[in-house]
Amino acid sequence: MEWLNDNAQAISAVASVCTLFVWVFYAQLLYNGYVRQRRPRVIINRGKGIGVEAICLISNMSSEAIYIQHLITVLHTQKRSYSLDVVEYQQRGSEQEENSYHTFQGPLASGGYLNIQSFGDIVSQIKAYWEIDDNLLHDQNIQLEIRVIAIYGSEDMPTGATRTFNLDLDASPNHQLIPVNVDTDRLNSRSQRKRVLEWAKEIETHKAR
Repeated sequence: MEWLNDNAQAISAVASVCTLFVWVFYAQLLYNGYVRQRRPRVIINRGKGIGVEAICLISNMSSEAIYIQHLITVLHTQKRSYSLDVVEYQQRGSEQEENSYHTFQGPLASGGYLNIQSFGDIVSQIKAYWEIDDNLLHDQNIQLEIRVIAIYGSEDMPTGATRTFNLDLDASPNHQLIPVNVDTDRLNSRSQRKRVLEWAKEIETHKAR
């Protein structure tokens, strides 16, 4: 007791510092939880099957709605990559048909999903747009990448998501479309958003031509 009385001030100071560290630790946990909850999360997945006849689903698992600006599909071959903005392609096709206008561009509510079309239809659209030879689609090491460019909340820079699938049209139906990764790649960091912004600029530049 005598030792405690003699060192009361020092013990009190140490206890205050320890309490401060505990509060900082819990504050950091709360902040990380808040940031994680506010972070946009878009999932790209297959539905109603696992082959090229499966539909491409875009799901918004963010806490708020997102605004989809562009849906880009990229066919990667050994020679080059062929990209197509599905939104722009659908709009051009609808202009030729009366009362059939449809676009994937627009807001997507939290917990909502968007049925794009089948992966086979996506490949067919890329093939038709770029006039790709059938033999090229049956080469090995072909990949189909789906990119989403979206605006989340009041943020200025767009956010993005991408997922790549190995494509083998000569394989059995269950092995024609195999995801490269088990989850969608989220592009939320500053450097990644700059990359997404470059994607959007490339699309707008292409439209202006």
